[in-house]
Amino acid sequence: MDRPSHPLLQKLAASRVAIEAVEPAIDGGRFAAKAVAGMPFRVEADIFCDGHDVIAAALLHRRRGDQQWRETPMRRLVNDRWRAAIVFTEPGHHEFSIIAWRDLFASWREEVAKKHEAGQKIILELEEGKHLVEQTLAAHGGREGGGWSVLEALLEEVRSSASEGDRLAVLMSDDMAALMARFAVRVNLSETETAFPVFVDRERAAFSAWYELMPRSQSGSPDRHGTFDDVIARLPYVEGLGFDVLYFPPIHPIGRTNRKGRNNSLTPGPDDPGSPYAIGSEEGGHDAIHPELGTLDDFRRLVEAARQHGLEIALDFAIQCSPDHPWIREHPEWFDWRPDGTIKFAENPPKKYEDIVNVHFYRDAIPGLWYALRDVVLFWLEHGVRIFRVDNPHTKPLPFWEWLIEEVRQVDPGVIFLAEAFTRPKMMKRLAKVGFNQSYSYFTWRNTKQELTEYLTELTREECRYTMRPNFFVNTPDINPSYLQTSGRPGFQVRLFLAATLGANYGVYSGFELCEAAAMPGKEEYLNSEKYEIRAWDWDRPGNIKSDIAFINRLRQENPALQQFINLNFYNAWNDSILYYGKFTDDFSDFLLFAANLDPHHPQAAHFEVPLWEFGLPDDATIEADDLVTGQPFAWTGKIQHMYLDPHQRPYMAWRLKAPGGRR
Repeated sequence: MDRPSHPLLQKLAASRVAIEAVEPAIDGGRFAAKAVAGMPFRVEADIFCDGHDVIAAALLHRRRGDQQWRETPMRRLVNDRWRAAIVFTEPGHHEFSIIAWRDLFASWREEVAKKHEAGQKIILELEEGKHLVEQTLAAHGGREGGGWSVLEALLEEVRSSASEGDRLAVLMSDDMAALMARFAVRVNLSETETAFPVFVDRERAAFSAWYELMPRSQSGSPDRHGTFDDVIARLPYVEGLGFDVLYFPPIHPIGRTNRKGRNNSLTPGPDDPGSPYAIGSEEGGHDAIHPELGTLDDFRRLVEAARQHGLEIALDFAIQCSPDHPWIREHPEWFDWRPDGTIKFAENPPKKYEDIVNVHFYRDAIPGLWYALRDVVLFWLEHGVRIFRVDNPHTKPLPFWEWLIEEVRQVDPGVIFLAEAFTRPKMMKRLAKVGFNQSYSYFTWRNTKQELTEYLTELTREECRYTMRPNFFVNTPDINPSYLQTSGRPGFQVRLFLAATLGANYGVYSGFELCEAAAMPGKEEYLNSEKYEIRAWDWDRPGNIKSDIAFINRLRQENPALQQFINLNFYNAWNDSILYYGKFTDDFSDFLLFAANLDPHHPQAAHFEVPLWEFGLPDDATIEADDLVTGQPFAWTGKIQHMYLDPHQRPYMAWRLKAPGGRR
């Protein structure tokens, strides 16, 4: 009995090639993977089909909203894994898909080659090959140009050839193979069921060196509040250290109610400046500047001066309010009021922040508060700021961040948001998924070889590598790590070296270069913190590590391998106090090795492996190298070598291997 055709059956039967395990596909395409304009973006998938036919696959990509796809062939790796790399040219939203099909001509070519080599008759096979070419030309209606005339000429040559050998030579030629790969009908064309989103960032989102300072402490005297002009005078210093992002904590008016005194005391003196995180006073809120710093015009001059020194200004976006913030009076519906008519101050038990209160994001606060916070970011964007470090984003709703970041991207897709979220791992990773371009991490508290190896392996090998770009801050105004409190100068050198060479993004808070470590007893907090008072520093204080910072930042600028993150590889050094690792570009033109003594008090030595195998060299080969610290060239012979690291003389090593064959 005849039955009507079943559309679902026909569609299912046509999609004969399996496409599975696509990477990167974040939560099945719910979130965008991250890419960088001008840098290769790699896509992989498992692609296979029944039988023994040759299959082909291609990566499709386009800017979101475009109608036409661009196509890049994929190549087979091992075990039915396929890969392609593409380069996006501009920031913004993009998407990709994968197609695959049975390549009948390639299958025919492979089969005929085997039969001919075995001496079998191939007369019918030659007819089949000619028929495939004829089908290709007929299917496209005899187009002109673009290789069609060449294919027609080759077909005519097959038809007119008198000998079997001549017909075989033409049908098996490279020209015929290339043209048929380009034009042949794609049989059983299959495609992924969804287009996977990608957000393409500008380069600084993936490669940056941050220097954080308190503008009010730049006057050179603890008795005078610093201004933006004082910061402008400090720009050559920051530039000279090799940084490219200059980051300020909040620069807004500071409230007076419950103002904090020195060392976070509740009894401020009349001249205590208070914490810059207590945002808002009668002078204004999040879109205003603390009067003692200067004016908006002064700030614009600072942004332009910084640009001339190769620096971008990053601002702190802290969603909290002093009890004096204008929003409390103008928008009481944005706050949670207690039965006694007060607003609960912010807490993170056992910590209390008596000088600030929090907004809430729902009930009557939506959408008004959401629009107001978006407009704060857009306000500073209009004044030249394209980088925002966001304070405690994990205490605000995830939907809010996803919405706000997308709203800002509609205006400028190059805006960068850094998530300051020292919180649970899954929350940190989700913030990266919803759009944060960079993320604080646990690096600050990973000190041992095992801790560093395990954590960096997670960040560079697990799925989070597609969305979470860590920024390895070595210290912050809030965090004076225990390791630095007891390590002396060698510890500061090593933590700097690790942050800047393990990570592509890293940052320091000013004072780090002076090895400042005075701590509140029993706490990871600074004694006499700049959060609560104006400080003056001797920037040439003996024992500083400014030369280390300038040297390492120069290495980062000169070596493309250091401008990537997931190219990190750990190698064997047989000493648990020595971390040994490498980074290299895909073409091996820049291959770097690093070693750091994690013990700041004692010399450490170790035998280690030179990764000769990465170059395809035997274990007894000789390879040339440069010592990047001394600038001296040398050579290693044999895989096993020895290193000695004295923390008081040379706590770290950096080498560049020279690939055989004349490459760098």
